Amino acid sequence: MIAPRRYLPSTHALLCFEAVARLGTATAAAQELALTQSGVSRQLKTLETQLGASLFYKDGRWLRLTSAGQDYAAQVRSVLERLARASITASTNPDGGTLNLAILPAFGMHWLAPRLSSFAATHPEVTINLSTRLAPFDFRNERFDAAIHFGREDWAGATHLELMPETVVPVCAPDLMRQPARAPADLLAYSLLHLDTRPKGWARWFGGQGLETPPAPGMMFDQFSTMAQAAIHGMGIALLPTFVAEPYLKTGQLLLASNVTTQSIGSYYLVWPSERANFAPIEAFRTWLGTQTRP
Repeated sequence: MIAPRRYLPSTHALLCFEAVARLGTATAAAQELALTQSGVSRQLKTLETQLGASLFYKDGRWLRLTSAGQDYAAQVRSVLERLARASITASTNPDGGTLNLAILPAFGMHWLAPRLSSFAATHPEVTINLSTRLAPFDFRNERFDAAIHFGREDWAGATHLELMPETVVPVCAPDLMRQPARAPADLLAYSLLHLDTRPKGWARWFGGQGLETPPAPGMMFDQFSTMAQAAIHGMGIALLPTFVAEPYLKTGQLLLASNVTTQSIGSYYLVWPSERANFAPIEAFRTWLGTQTRP
């Protein structure tokens, strides 16, 4: 819902305010904006009256921002930048739209990125902007239209599409182990690498093989990519999702430490704000993802 109009200053006034905040004088702002100095001053006065707050104070020939002005300038600059980007997108892609998507690093690199050319070919009207996030977030506090999350179906105010469960497999460097272990218990003799978002990953894997012996603590990582590199360099056995492990297994940088795979603690989901369900780029991406994950 858009705020009442009395809280929405004109773009002209905001441009004048931002220029004066950055340049320090109405004269310099007027030169940049091709306006008169008095015209800029009137816009500042109108803006302060509308807000009911003083944004500047005089310091000799300079106009300095008040505390309220400093906070307001940061917000206004951000809004103007977003508006400019939206305008550029609308002018360069008038028949489509932009999908700002948050992705998990490993999923984005190893599963999504190799498939995106297919989406681009079938939906050239949609531009996807990708940014990484390591954990779920509140869409009200972020600028994303949708996200790839891992976990369970517990995102308030959001709708989701389950993509796939996470299946994991133990892998290690060839110098550490020449062939897969004959028994899962054999892995307990090696250093085990852990992911901080899956702290009980190894315990679950061993438990699935009927072994209740808790695995020893080991090196902890915040991303699968760095854990995979540690495994490649012989620092221990990593429990990786199959889509992360496969490229390294194909090149021989890693090999299976065990032939046993198990399900992890959750699944991957496409998640989007419920009120954005009919946003055309989300609909297109959601439909395409369904074709990629369908058995």
